[in-house]
Amino acid sequence: MLMLPTACCNGVKGLNAAAKSTADKKTACGCMKNAYHSMSGIKADIALGLPKKCGVNIPYKISMSTNCNNIK
Repeated sequence: MLMLPTACCNGVKGLNAAAKSTADKKTACGCMKNAYHSMSGIKADIALGLPKKCGVNIPYKISMSTNCNNIK
């Protein structure tokens, strides 16, 4: 079982807590997609599982294929 760094889950939780409005959620989605582009070594399967592993409910997949404009 993969253990996630505390800072990783804290980041996911903090970003999710800050995203209250639809515009905020779209911005948070874009932020995560930008992280994919700017950071090397991100594993898609681990990124998809972050919300569950960190105990948060994010209304979209953390994926390069996510269309942030479709978030409500």
